[in-house]
Amino acid sequence: MSKLQKLIQELCPDGVEYKTLGEIATIKNGRDYKHLGKGNVPVYGSGGIMTYVDTYVYNKPTVLIPRKGSLGNLFYVDTPFWNVDTIFYTEVDTQQIDVKYLYYLLAKEHLENLNKAGGVPSLTQSILNKIILPIPPLEVQNEIVRILDLFTNLAAELQAELQARKEQYEYYRSQLLTFEKDAEGVKWKSLPDICENLDRKRKAVTASNRTFGPYPYYGASGIVDYVNSYIFEGNYLLISEDGANLLARSTPIAFSISGKSWVNNHAHVLEFQNMFTQKYIEHYINMIDISQYVSGGAQPKLNQENLNKIPIPVPSPSEQRRIVAILNNFETLVNDLSQGLPAEISAVQEQYEYYRNKLLSFPRIKIGA
Repeated sequence: MSKLQKLIQELCPDGVEYKTLGEIATIKNGRDYKHLGKGNVPVYGSGGIMTYVDTYVYNKPTVLIPRKGSLGNLFYVDTPFWNVDTIFYTEVDTQQIDVKYLYYLLAKEHLENLNKAGGVPSLTQSILNKIILPIPPLEVQNEIVRILDLFTNLAAELQAELQARKEQYEYYRSQLLTFEKDAEGVKWKSLPDICENLDRKRKAVTASNRTFGPYPYYGASGIVDYVNSYIFEGNYLLISEDGANLLARSTPIAFSISGKSWVNNHAHVLEFQNMFTQKYIEHYINMIDISQYVSGGAQPKLNQENLNKIPIPVPSPSEQRRIVAILNNFETLVNDLSQGLPAEISAVQEQYEYYRNKLLSFPRIKIGA
């Protein structure tokens, strides 16, 4: 029998009392910070830390609950902070409930589902105060927090390792794909010299005219939908033609596809003679700054004419293979959701959510028990 099971058996074998959030905590509004000086105290909004100031509004452990915006984005804070009006803080009655336990409870509640208003997602104190929560003895709460912290700490360690690997990948990618203009064995070419552009075969289909099927329908950043027919069959490199991501680069702008597919007019379609050159170009395009080739203001665009102006360093086939082999290994480690660190993180997150839901579910004690 685990320590938690023993505690439950000893302290609350017949169930636990349930209380509203309003009975165990006081929800407080945030305030503007612009009159404050610069310092090292974080200012929280619904998206996280916004800036730092020289004083705090509260200096005890608390749970920050978004009032507007990302309603599921809760924060457990145990250092002094300031908060603005898009996020509440809570004064918790620690005689009844552990603050970290409350954080895990509220995360389980999926507060984003409580938003009933249209427009910008929002929560009110009256809605939050009515949330009903299980309140076992503090010893039980503390043991649950200890267990769930193990999962969150492991996830944080894996995320830190993943970030380090991404930085390592970007470093080696830059080292491997940066060439001097007169580098021996390297020829500078444009894409028409290396591959065939198949943009003429693309076809956009509005959502209302699509029939669902087994074939992926690609746009500028990946799969948009699945349809019942295809216009491409084989291996291709897609490069975003338009969209904010051309400049933001939050996701790759070049990505390989294979098999039967449909591609709309928001992604260029390039066909290569071999896969190692295709992957080499994919890595290179995703590394370089293409802003000088992007036109448009509100809607950035990389048209075919400008795409073809990008100079590409092309080493020997054997060197391309070597570079691709190294970078593919890094890419799998940091990006592949089916293996490597992303798969580990996903597995830990699933375990955490399973045990969080299991550990925070209690039978309700009967009145008079």
